[in-house]
Amino acid sequence: VQLVESGGDLVQPGGSLRLSCVGSGFTFSWYNMNWYRQAPGQERELVASITSGEGSTYYSASVKGRFTISRDNGKNTVTLQMNNLKFEDTAVYYCNMKYKGSNLWGQGTQVTVSS
Repeated sequence: VQLVESGGDLVQPGGSLRLSCVGSGFTFSWYNMNWYRQAPGQERELVASITSGEGSTYYSASVKGRFTISRDNGKNTVTLQMNNLKFEDTAVYYCNMKYKGSNLWGQGTQVTVSS
């Protein structure tokens, strides 16, 4: 059972990035999926979530209106589209889910917003 993120990069303020997370070893469509981020010296924070089934979404106040979470159950993939990136979005971004009561994390992907 694993999650693998990709898509992190260096981008200028105002730019866009698309992060992807591919799950394997479990029935992807059964699980709510989350994106977290952790900036240097800061706590890991929840950025966005998407439920199984209807695909209802949640966004933190800091990214609402700029980020969009989506999922493709046929490809076992959850995606985070990030637009209008700001310096403060710089962080390692992690894909996450609850699997059998425990947190499962990907390895993380670095997003750096810099001019």
